[in-house]
Amino acid sequence: MTFSLGQRWISDAESELGLGTIVSIEGRMLTLLFAASGEQRLYSREEAPITRVRFNVGDEILSHQEWKLLVKEISEIDNLITYHGIRIDTNEECQLKETFLNNFIKFNKPQDKMFAGQIDKFERFVLRYKALSHQHQQQKSKLRGLLGARVDLIPHQFYIAEEVGKRHAPRILLADEVGLGKTIEAGLILHQQLITGRAKRVLIVLPENLQHQWLVEMVRRFNLHFSIFDDARCNEAYLDAINPFETEQLVLCSIKLLCKKQHFEHALEADWDLLIVDEAHHLAWDKEKPSREYQVVEALAKDIPGVLLLTATPDQLGHESHFARLRLLDPNRFFDYQTFVNEEASYKPVVTAVNQLLDKQQLSDEAKNTITELLSEQDIQPLLKIIGDLSIDADQRQLAQHELIRNLLDRHGTGRLLFRNTRTAIQGFPKRCLKSVAMPLPEQYKTAIKVSKMMPSGTLEQQAFNALYPEQIYQSFEGSKSNSWCAFDPRISWLIDLVLQLKDQKILIIAAQAETALAIEEALRTREAIKVAVFHEGLSLIERDKAAAYFADGEYGAQVMVCSEIGSEGRNFQFAHHLVLFDLPINPDLLEQRIGRLDRIGQRCDIQIYTPYLKDTAQQFLQSWYEQGLSAFTQTAPTGHTIYEAVKTELLALLASGNNDNNEFNKLIQHTRQLNEALKLQLEQGRDRLLEINSSGVLQPSDLLDDLIEVDQKPDFTQFALQLFDVIGIQQEDQSAHCIVLKPTGHMLTSDFPGLPEDGITVTFNRQTALSRDDVQYLTWEHPMITAGMEMILSADTGTTSVAILKNNSLPPASTFLELIYVVEALNTDNAQLSRFLPTTPIRLLVDKNGKNLGESVTFSSFDRQLTPINRHISRKIVNTSQTLIHQLIKESLPSAQTLMNDILVDARQNMQQTLQQERSRLQALQAINANIREEEIQYLRDQQTNFEQILNQTQLKLDAIRFIVSTPS
Repeated sequence: MTFSLGQRWISDAESELGLGTIVSIEGRMLTLLFAASGEQRLYSREEAPITRVRFNVGDEILSHQEWKLLVKEISEIDNLITYHGIRIDTNEECQLKETFLNNFIKFNKPQDKMFAGQIDKFERFVLRYKALSHQHQQQKSKLRGLLGARVDLIPHQFYIAEEVGKRHAPRILLADEVGLGKTIEAGLILHQQLITGRAKRVLIVLPENLQHQWLVEMVRRFNLHFSIFDDARCNEAYLDAINPFETEQLVLCSIKLLCKKQHFEHALEADWDLLIVDEAHHLAWDKEKPSREYQVVEALAKDIPGVLLLTATPDQLGHESHFARLRLLDPNRFFDYQTFVNEEASYKPVVTAVNQLLDKQQLSDEAKNTITELLSEQDIQPLLKIIGDLSIDADQRQLAQHELIRNLLDRHGTGRLLFRNTRTAIQGFPKRCLKSVAMPLPEQYKTAIKVSKMMPSGTLEQQAFNALYPEQIYQSFEGSKSNSWCAFDPRISWLIDLVLQLKDQKILIIAAQAETALAIEEALRTREAIKVAVFHEGLSLIERDKAAAYFADGEYGAQVMVCSEIGSEGRNFQFAHHLVLFDLPINPDLLEQRIGRLDRIGQRCDIQIYTPYLKDTAQQFLQSWYEQGLSAFTQTAPTGHTIYEAVKTELLALLASGNNDNNEFNKLIQHTRQLNEALKLQLEQGRDRLLEINSSGVLQPSDLLDDLIEVDQKPDFTQFALQLFDVIGIQQEDQSAHCIVLKPTGHMLTSDFPGLPEDGITVTFNRQTALSRDDVQYLTWEHPMITAGMEMILSADTGTTSVAILKNNSLPPASTFLELIYVVEALNTDNAQLSRFLPTTPIRLLVDKNGKNLGESVTFSSFDRQLTPINRHISRKIVNTSQTLIHQLIKESLPSAQTLMNDILVDARQNMQQTLQQERSRLQALQAINANIREEEIQYLRDQQTNFEQILNQTQLKLDAIRFIVSTPS
């Protein structure tokens, strides 16, 4: 290479430095000044990793005075280049010496990069094209927003997510029974809304004790990192902003916090897209005097476009309260309770007719007349005839029955607003088998309890609570923090025997207090060397994850997990089938949460529930109340909270006193049983089978789950992810059959890769492994590490240029090909929702030296397998000698790329108009017969059509990457 002062060069390794100027040549060394960054570099003349900057005729170049020159001619005198051409701003002929080129020039176009000698590594070009192709597939996929969740593929949950998640600003009430996954449904809807750009700012409001559970669920299952806002966080945020609620996009806070005037006003002023309210049945409402909590949510719901309300008991606080929650969703539709009651009465014939169809009964004449009248705008006689003709094939009759029910569902009063699945309607739950074990009360406890009764303290509820835990009463009098009670408490010996008996099976033990859980763990470990994991509120999130992972490991993990009460929130241990309730909570909801760690849809074995208790104590009373009064161990107890509130005073008094008067306690159990039977009958009579059918999606055939399973089983994603990590520079180590460990290295493309901690992270591509191990990240196309990695590649110029050798004896030597990757890209696709019709689309052309496109007959993968990378030095020489040809081929390829883009735009426009028009027509037809269709939804579709047309008209074609190929004999 010939060097002269004033020449312009760029660094091959540090292109971000800008243009360098040779300012010194001394012996074997030369110095370059990079004025744009203020850096100097000293290089050896023989091995300088730099490339001379040479522009070409037709290029526009920028001077150091910020004016542009259109290059017409190039000359070189004394090893310095001079560009001659037209100054664009004045249209005058002028010249520009390379010394006076702008220091900040960057080569954004791939052809400029290539001619400047910036040739990327072979594998980076391949990765870039694959990233573009996969991005295109994901953006147009109907699974978008549903791929990334760490959840079981349960039909009714994904039906609701698919049905609601694609709506504009959905406003619904999720009212599934306990254990059917309302939180997962809300998370799926939320994730879909965020991924597809329908929502950006989300506020979750819930009781204070559920904040941690939601925080964990959102992170573990959906990779959504919410910020918990409390008084301390709000006060801290005031340092950065006037309104603390504007400092985060995803906010989670308690309803108690929002009841404070200042916080409420700030939350109301913030701009939200979606509001989620859990435990919505706690929002007490009265027409004359609604509760403060209700008023807060009402004001937020009025201002926020999308609203999801969650409650397991839609009618638990009375039908009027149910109306009040619907009123939050649509105050114009539900403006008067009596009108609502009258309207519901008018739907009874629909429910009766559907029940007959569901029970496969012959429709009565009255039912036929009712259905005909309800569906007066269409001829349903052919369907009725098929249903009533027993000689017709059963499958055909079922199809006709389902079509008729679907038509009736469109007229159902709250069918579009309310989703409620019940255990009765949804199959797949295990049996609960109770094994209660009565044990004698140790003398040590008798003495401690006797003394404690002589000096009672605290509220009635606190006294009742204390009475349930004699080990704590004993320790308080003993004055020792040791676990000496474990030496004589018969429950410990019984527990050890049980664990040894079930030596090959996982056992979950739950106790109310962390101290109790730790004492149990110590006893099991020290007495019999039993492998135990412990899980309590004193551990950090990472420590809890490790404990859960240790328990989940089937080969080397713990046999037993001992949890404090926090173990009954947010974590599912469905791989275990044995549950020991070492003590019992007073609240039936907490008992159901404990059992719900194992008894959830997807559990494949019957659950063995063990309840050891000490005779003639409050423990025995509470055991009997649950078992005989509520049947809460063997069945779910949707009535539990209501009954507990009704008998709370009597129950607490008996527990606190430890009264041995069985007559008094038997009266309470009998009263509880009567209340339970009456409420359950009321719930069954109020059961809306039409609503359940609508909520489960059984009448809406969908390939969604099959498609998700297919994506899970394809190797494409795993291969791409591993290649992505390779190129970025992330170290990969096999850990087990389905897990690998990712670790940062010193040669990554970025020093701080999102989601990758300094000590590394364990990941899996296997859904079942992810469901059993909370400490492992579940990688999918929608995982933040993958989306961030793809964004890192595509937003930078990584892989935009490449040179390769094609070894092929059938081609003339030195045959050349140019592989061009164009991109069709609409503006603002994320905001406008256009990407489902026009995703960012790569167009690949493979042209020979005559400009003929071979891309349609030679696929990228088959062609790529025949290519061999070459070193950068030889690549630069090949490019320099072929600049004129490459310029010509790029110019000649443009019309072909434009034609292909026009075809893509025609298909996108047709698909968009057809899809949105169908959605509009359906909603308009439904609106005529069902008042739950909001005008805002229809107007939104109209606006989308207009907006999409404008964006399509502005769509651009961009040359994204180039690969130059030269053939040689093999």
